[in-house]
Amino acid sequence: MALIEIEGMEFYAFHGHFAVEKVAGNRFIVDLKIEADVSLAGQTDRLEDTLDYSRAYQLVKEEMGKPSDLLENIACRIISRVRSEFPAAEKVWVKVSKMNPPMGGPIEKVSVSFSG
Repeated sequence: MALIEIEGMEFYAFHGHFAVEKVAGNRFIVDLKIEADVSLAGQTDRLEDTLDYSRAYQLVKEEMGKPSDLLENIACRIISRVRSEFPAAEKVWVKVSKMNPPMGGPIEKVSVSFSG
């Protein structure tokens, strides 16, 4: 079993509960982990025998492009897309962070993590 990690994916998107967030947007960081048996790729050195990391990134990018009110919704959509695209994925973890959220004071980020 392997743990494939794509860390620090950065997106500018328009997620948030408040109207200003839907107009002004914000910076988001997404971390993705996929547990899968990709041992065959270790022997064959063929992309077809593993999970295509660039495709996983593309799925996250597509989901980040769909506005949502809540980080929870984004995280669950990402997990669902990854699991449907990669049946070999035994477990998927995602962390979505909103940088400098508009909460009335200096805050580095708020994050939501899900697994499925």
